[in-house]
Amino acid sequence: MMLIPTHHFRDIERKPEYLQPEKCVPPPHPGPVGTMWFIRDGCGIACAIVTWFLVLYAEFVVLFVMLIPSRDYVYSAINGTVFNLLAFLALASHCRAMLTDPGAVPKGNATKEFIESLQLKPGQVVYKCPKCCSIKPDRAHHCSVCKRCIRKMDHHCPWVNNCVGENNQKYFVLFTMYIALISLHALIMVGFHFLHCFEEDWTKCSSFSPPTTVILLILLCFEGLLFLIFTSVMFGTQVHSICTDETGIEQLKKEERRWAKKTKWMNMKAVFGHPFSLGWASPFATPDQGKADPYQYVV
Repeated sequence: MMLIPTHHFRDIERKPEYLQPEKCVPPPHPGPVGTMWFIRDGCGIACAIVTWFLVLYAEFVVLFVMLIPSRDYVYSAINGTVFNLLAFLALASHCRAMLTDPGAVPKGNATKEFIESLQLKPGQVVYKCPKCCSIKPDRAHHCSVCKRCIRKMDHHCPWVNNCVGENNQKYFVLFTMYIALISLHALIMVGFHFLHCFEEDWTKCSSFSPPTTVILLILLCFEGLLFLIFTSVMFGTQVHSICTDETGIEQLKKEERRWAKKTKWMNMKAVFGHPFSLGWASPFATPDQGKADPYQYVV
């Protein structure tokens, strides 16, 4: 039998009769196919709205302060197309990360009937979550906000109002990447616009008054710099987590590795899909991760 670290003992029962299935209510009936996943958390919803507002604010300043008033139509067309494409992909990634089931374990499945259906062998170890009363697979952790156990949970992100887990990590990585790219693009355009306005008449470089233009550009510059740093760090952290096949929670708790070690490329394909394609960069392409068994127990 595989040895389990001592800090796991509070979540593990070694014999099925100790699971106390009589205290668990039967699992709810599954919803209709295609039911949208959405977490009703006030803080998360507010953060998601703020995220969209900040992206739309950047859109407003880029288009109506810098690009549309510009007399260089080629410059405006190229930068407007690139910025709007990246912003659209960022918001699409945000929606997919927020509305995709991150890998929730069925709630309340630690019933007597379900435990008997597992046909556990003497001495076999299973995981039970006392908070959501579910039999959970290895590497699953309970989220107090989602009130569910999430497979390969990395962390709960209020900015996407959801957990980052097995099924939506790709969309979260794309979200951080595209936000970092539009932040960098906006900062570059702000720099060029300031240089242009210093060389030309301030009244001709924007449709707004010079004080209003300066305030709008400074706010965009502050927003772009802040989110460029934040999302770049998050993007790098997520990529490192994927390559090492170790979630943020597992790194924080310094959990002993109990799963097979794979190459970095295999880990990337496990998150973004098989095989490598342009779909890796698309929030509309659902990764083909294979049919994983949601009940993988350590024995």
